[in-house]
Order: sequence, then C-alpha cells, then structure tokens
Amino acid sequence: MAEMIKTRSLSACVGVGLAPSTPQTGYARPTRVDDSRLIREAQQGDTSAFEELVRQYDRSVLRLAIHLMGSLEDAQDIYQEAFLRAYTNLNSFRFECSFYTWMYRIVTNLCLDHLRKRSSRARDLTTTITPDGEEEALVDRMPDHSASANPERSAMGREVRDSIVRALRRLSPRERVVFELKHYHGLKLRTVAGILETTEGTIKNTLFRATHKLRTELAAVR
Repeated sequence: MAEMIKTRSLSACVGVGLAPSTPQTGYARPTRVDDSRLIREAQQGDTSAFEELVRQYDRSVLRLAIHLMGSLEDAQDIYQEAFLRAYTNLNSFRFECSFYTWMYRIVTNLCLDHLRKRSSRARDLTTTITPDGEEEALVDRMPDHSASANPERSAMGREVRDSIVRALRRLSPRERVVFELKHYHGLKLRTVAGILETTEGTIKNTLFRATHKLRTELAAVR
C-alpha cells in the first residue's frame, strides 16, 4: 500500500505542478464515484476500493499540501503520510463528515504540525529554493500570459507579490491555513471549521485577525 501511494503521488505531480500558488475562486471538487460505497468496501479489506479513493483525491490532496507547505518535496511527504494515515485509520471513519473533509483535516493537521516545528526556518511558506540555491517565491514561477503583459507591469506585479509574501509571513500557521483555505481554495467557513474541528465563529475570528494583519501590512502598497 505504501508503494502504491508513493507511485500515485508521483503521478499526481504531473497534473499539479505549482499551480496552487495562484488564488482559486469557486473551487469545486470533480464528480466522483460514491465515496460511501468505496469506504465501506475498503473497511472490509478491499484494497482496490481504497486505491480508487486515493485516485479520486490524490491531486486535491497534493495541491493543498503544496500550497500550505510551499515546497513540492515537502508536499509529497505530506501526501504520502496523509494517505497512509487514512489507510491505517479508515476503520475509525464513522461517516459523520465527508471523506473529502476528513482527508483535508488529516492533510491540514499534518501541515500545521510541520509548520509549527519549522516556524524558525529561514524561508517562508510561499518560497522555494531554485536549482542555483536562490530563494524564490512560488508565485513568480507562474507565467503571465495576458495580452497586456509588459515589463513595467510585470515589475509592478512582482513588487505587489513581494509585498503580499512579506505580509503573509506575519500570519501564524493557523491564520495562514484559514486564510488560504478560504481565499485560495474557495472553501466556505463552515467547511474550514469542519476541517479544523472548531466552530465557524472561531474561524471567522481567525480570518478577521489574518485579514486585519494583511491589510495593515499592505496599507502602503497602492
């Protein structure tokens, strides 16, 4: 099973790349085979049913991990650990939430644990290391294909993105996760609350703090 998950993670990378660094709106899950049936079959020992669950959610899980960790390598580790944990604990799944929410909860908690342990790391959540050893913002890897793109506008855009990166650094790991789940993945507050196993009111307060910090940091950027 571990080898299958590793193989799926490499396959999922082909269609993921670094796209999660771009904000998404109206984030929607693709049409899926009935999760409940697959889960029940997997709980009864049908490994092919669990493999189908992995196939259906692999890209979504990897996208979330890349976005939160800011590194494809770290995201692959989270991906594998998340699905192995799901496989190990599948019998404890009681259908009180969707499998989608359950998987996002596992991934988010794993990312939070890693980020808290590495809170003193030199590079922030939105950067990666280039082959030349340079620190680079993931958003800078996204090409601008718009017809109006020009060097001056690109320079201005990079300045704004750099300001956003610096502002995001000011957020706590939990604030960052809430902000990104809401604004980058387009999830509703009640869904974010379900993922983080807290109340919608708590998520609203966390999002308010995160937004206030970002507005304060970006106030000079016009």
